[in-house]
Amino acid sequence: MAGVLSLVAGAFFLLGGIAVITTLGTPTAMAVTRYYLYSVGSSAAITPSDITTVIGVAAAVLIVPGVVSALGGVYSLKRSLWGLALAGAIFALFYLPPLGIPAIIFTALARKEFA
Repeated sequence: MAGVLSLVAGAFFLLGGIAVITTLGTPTAMAVTRYYLYSVGSSAAITPSDITTVIGVAAAVLIVPGVVSALGGVYSLKRSLWGLALAGAIFALFYLPPLGIPAIIFTALARKEFA
């Protein structure tokens, strides 16, 4: 059960990261990012490279924990590498607490089942 919860949380955020990447070149994303950079006090001229960097970092913030959560879910289902399974459940907690809390509890309770 913990593996499924971690996998679902990881899939949500992998899809979110992919959605951020696919909006990289759209005029709306460029305008929103330019507005954000101005609002945080960037006084320098904002180049498309700056906008690409901000959008790339936003995508990485979603994709990296999503990958860890999904890998943790896979290893939880295989009942191997308890530490990675727990790490995946913890990353699921950061983004989707309704899925992450039970995933952590189930992973912790199943520690003896891991090889």
